[in-house]
Amino acid sequence: MGSTVETLCGQAFGAHKYDMLGVYMQRSTVLLTTTAVPLAVIYVFSKEILILLGESPEIAGAARLYVVGLIPQIFAYDANFPIQKFLQAQSIVAPSAFISASTLAVHVALSWFAVYRLGLGLLGASLILSLSWWIIVLAQFAYIVVSDRCRLTWTGFSCKAFSGLPEFLKLSAASAVMLCLETWYFQITVLIAGLLKDPEIALDSLAVCMSISGWVFMVSVGFNAAASVRVSNELGAGNPKAAEFSVKVVTSLSLFVAAIIAAIVMCLRDYLSYVFTQGVEVASAVSTMTPLLAVTIMLNGIQPVLSGVAVGCGWQGFVAYVNIGCYYIIGAPFGCVLGFHFDLGAMGIYGGMIVGLFVQTLILVYVTFRTDWNKEVEEAKKRLNKWGDPSFA
Repeated sequence: MGSTVETLCGQAFGAHKYDMLGVYMQRSTVLLTTTAVPLAVIYVFSKEILILLGESPEIAGAARLYVVGLIPQIFAYDANFPIQKFLQAQSIVAPSAFISASTLAVHVALSWFAVYRLGLGLLGASLILSLSWWIIVLAQFAYIVVSDRCRLTWTGFSCKAFSGLPEFLKLSAASAVMLCLETWYFQITVLIAGLLKDPEIALDSLAVCMSISGWVFMVSVGFNAAASVRVSNELGAGNPKAAEFSVKVVTSLSLFVAAIIAAIVMCLRDYLSYVFTQGVEVASAVSTMTPLLAVTIMLNGIQPVLSGVAVGCGWQGFVAYVNIGCYYIIGAPFGCVLGFHFDLGAMGIYGGMIVGLFVQTLILVYVTFRTDWNKEVEEAKKRLNKWGDPSFA
């Protein structure tokens, strides 16, 4: 839901409506904090929910012990995401990186102390995780307040943060659907693999491939943020040619980096799994699936960037529909057919996931590179006039 502030802050910064960035950040934080309350309730009753779903009482009890300690983390997320997008819209990323790296070192030390010295176990681990996230939030907010780089964009708390929340919720809901459908799809793929004939090998090999893909995806997330910021800034500034050029540059660079990583993965296909496990069967299964992993890495060199472009343009609602069709109507059923009917196992499930990702990427490529950027500039102006009007409610 927080990616709405990414669109609005980026375009407002490009349009030199600096004072609205702080308002958008506060408005998003208010909205996300409100929606976090029902999530906290789910965490509190997680044991009962898991038992209802068929989980054993012992595991359900341990899970609730852990997630209860994560309740403060939910509210830290609500503040952190708008703050990060507020800073990224201004191309301020180094402070967040430094704060995160410093907090990681503190987090490791505190986690060891809480779990092993104080004997708090799972609860201690989750409480320290929540504490670490709040350290990041408070440190970033302190930077915003004292930094000269934010003197125009942060002018203090404003009552405007409570205006227009219903309409802001509609825009945020589209963002949530877009991102959740994509994230849930990969989790569903793992659940489906657990239903195969030899679930242990299937799950292990799939988990290894998805873990490696997830690591590489973090590189693509950086390009995603860069694309979103550059496109939204240029649209807000009324520079359609610059926005179009930014898309081409970021996509080309991301694809080049992905190709290098995919080649390295293929060269190491017989050794990748030993980072995670010493099992020979798993190593063989991962080696067999590595070509599909390389294809995934290549697609992830394009798709996240174009998703960033979509956020920069405010296309979250459109991408949500694309995700539904590509992942849940094409990808997941196709994977089930390959995995179960044709008895391809984990290869089939993973192949279906790639098909969904491939179709999604094709659609985003087609839409992005046929975009009328002059029209997008006009849409950005309309959006900023709507959300920038102090009387809007």
